[in-house]
Amino acid sequence: MNREEARQRIGQLTAEINLHNHKYYDLSMPAITDFEFDRLLEELTLLEKEFPDLADPASPTRRVGGEITKEFRQVRHTFPMLSLGNTYSEDEVRDFQARVNKLLGEETEYICELKFDGVAISLIYIDGVLVQAVTRGDGIQGDDVTTNVRTIHSIPLRLKGDTFPSRLEIRGEIILPRKSFENINLKRLAEEEEPFANPRNAASGSLKMQDSKEVARRRLDCYLYYLPGELPFPTHYDCLMAARKWGFNISSYMARCSNIEEIFSFINTMNESRHELPFDIDGIVIKVNSLQQQKELGYTAKSPRWAIAYKFKAERVLTRLLSIDYQVGRTGAVTPVANLQPVLLAGTVVKRASLHNEDIIASLDVRIGDQVYVEKGGEIIPKIVGVDLDQRPPDALTVVFARSCPECGTELLRNEGEVAHYCPNQAGCPPQIKGRLEHFISRKAMNIDSLGEGKIGILYDNKLVTDVADLYDLRSDQLLGLEKVYEAAGDKREKKISFREKTVENIIKGIRQSKETGFEHVLYAIGIRFVGETVARKLAFHFGSIDQIMKATSEELTEAEEIGEKIAGSILEFFKEPKNLEVIRRLKEQGLHFEIREEEKNLKSEKLKGMTFVVSGTFENFSRDEIKKEIEAHGGKNSGSISSKTAFVVAGENMGPEKRKKAASLSVPVISESDFLQMIAD
Repeated sequence: MNREEARQRIGQLTAEINLHNHKYYDLSMPAITDFEFDRLLEELTLLEKEFPDLADPASPTRRVGGEITKEFRQVRHTFPMLSLGNTYSEDEVRDFQARVNKLLGEETEYICELKFDGVAISLIYIDGVLVQAVTRGDGIQGDDVTTNVRTIHSIPLRLKGDTFPSRLEIRGEIILPRKSFENINLKRLAEEEEPFANPRNAASGSLKMQDSKEVARRRLDCYLYYLPGELPFPTHYDCLMAARKWGFNISSYMARCSNIEEIFSFINTMNESRHELPFDIDGIVIKVNSLQQQKELGYTAKSPRWAIAYKFKAERVLTRLLSIDYQVGRTGAVTPVANLQPVLLAGTVVKRASLHNEDIIASLDVRIGDQVYVEKGGEIIPKIVGVDLDQRPPDALTVVFARSCPECGTELLRNEGEVAHYCPNQAGCPPQIKGRLEHFISRKAMNIDSLGEGKIGILYDNKLVTDVADLYDLRSDQLLGLEKVYEAAGDKREKKISFREKTVENIIKGIRQSKETGFEHVLYAIGIRFVGETVARKLAFHFGSIDQIMKATSEELTEAEEIGEKIAGSILEFFKEPKNLEVIRRLKEQGLHFEIREEEKNLKSEKLKGMTFVVSGTFENFSRDEIKKEIEAHGGKNSGSISSKTAFVVAGENMGPEKRKKAASLSVPVISESDFLQMIAD
């Protein structure tokens, strides 16, 4: 066969195989036998090997697998893959809808979709051809699993039509249908292997298999539900309908809803019928349909404000409470954890469950020896939600909450208005010290990943670090040869962490590189109670430096956006402690950034320098977040509440009457969007 004949035959075979794949997978109407199909595929494979330059990147032979992947390369997402806010409460869904309508100043349409219980995936297409598939990972970057994803028949390798963008990203969920899950587990049992606990775990494990041919045999599926970036459509629904025309697998289980009653009608319908679906779902996702309104609503640090996930009520089991342990966190909070008679819950064996705090224990009237109801409820650690009083044994022991720290013996405190007990021994309580160190090196803080995997514990146990500043005094000769043997969780096998030369080199390098971390991350890393990632950023850009934060009064702190009295009080307490001041002094000496760098400020001008603004309502040309960015870009500051120090209120449509009244009472000028634009105009 010459080259031209091969080209024609490859095209003919590709079209024929794609047609039979469509009939088999999409229509469940196979037109030829498996043997006949395999013969066609084998002929195409041989031709592509003989004429490799004629092989199409979207060839159906890519579905078969066969490529081996030793390592999965990390890829940074173009748009962060944020998680959704979850709720199990109908009242919170109503609050979400009311909050959205209030922020937008108008009623809006929602799209209700299934919340698939699988593995989130992002697919990238260039000129209609699949070029990359990346897992969610930590939301910022994930694993490149393109080779394995190409084996999933419901994911198009080449898009249909010609109306799609030249670069297209689409996101969805890779799932393992129940039938495929059952077949895999039957095979594993026959081979005397441990069966998978649930389809989600099996799907996740399949995506990270090294042999793509094995992945192809798993018969994974994929549903797509979101297209990030700018698209020429007015609504989310229109995007999905276009994606369906391009060949993507878009679920038909969705509803456009104009009010809360329609939302709950869809939720209830799917809750009743979800066990009849061929795959697992664990709730319903509710999204604002208008893309313009989504843009106006924007995002928090963790999730979009225009969507929420309503999760179906968790499975509940009954088991015996054997005992209670007390765990100490990095802030000193003491959490009671129940030890349970092992029981199967939602596909996994549960041995421990959270009891949260003393008030919860009292309200449940839970006692040692009780039969207790346990739910997962979306939490990592399951929780006890009730007691079967009819089965209470006569010798059940009343729970007396710990009065001293289980780790260091210090008497516990409980602050007025708070539910948690705290160990005040910050300087000497081991889990608090190790917890602060682990927080400091975490990805969203100083990002010293070379110190993960239990290495902090080794450094602490060898008395090399007792606070975060000690990390910057470490030397290679102190680390070489350190090691620890421990039992791996769940398998009783011993594992060893060893500080060899390369390990030590990476640790020292990681610590040195962390000195370039920006102030907002350093502020988050030092671990002020209630100062999370978002709050740290607000504080950093509002005050500009740690020195200004340390000098600020409670009133000045609460003028910063999203800083309330509780957070302000915690900040003031933190900087009263001499030990904390000493740590910051040492970190400064090591060269860590404790002020916003000039390149981070990106000021367009200083026209608004010294002015504090409050932004309220909806605007014609900008979202509220965009106006706030412009204020900061011209040297101004944003505040969430109006005070005597507010220079101007920038008011759009539907500004809240209470804010307008407060501005009038304090004689704070209220200006329009166009007034504001005049202020910053060249």
